[in-house]
Amino acid sequence: MSALPVYRWRLAPDGYATYRQLRAMGLRPGGQDVAAELQRPRRRRGPLVAFLYRIDRAKPVRPMTPAKRAALERANAARRICPNCRRDAGYRIPTSLGMCTPCADSSASAA
Repeated sequence: MSALPVYRWRLAPDGYATYRQLRAMGLRPGGQDVAAELQRPRRRRGPLVAFLYRIDRAKPVRPMTPAKRAALERANAARRICPNCRRDAGYRIPTSLGMCTPCADSSASAA
C-alpha cells in the first residue's frame, strides 16, 4: 500500500489540480484515484486537506442534456414550495427554517 504524496499549501507541483480547479477548467476527475494531498496548517486544529488530481488524466465535463436540465428545474422548484402554506416562495427555502419566511415569522410570533 503506497501513501499519497503530501504537499504544503501553495507548493503543489504543476500538473495537479483540486476538484474545483478542474471544474473551472471544464474538466472532471474521470474516475481516477486521488493523486496527492494538499495540506494547509491551522493553529489549534488539524490541517485543512484538499485532494489533488492529475490534469493530464482528467476528462472533459459531460454536457448538460435536456433531461438533466429538466430534472434540476423540478428539484429546485420542489425546494421553493413551502411545506406549511404550500405556496411557491420564489426562492429556495433554507433548511434551517424548514418553511418560507412569512410562515417562520408567524410561527415565531405565535410561540
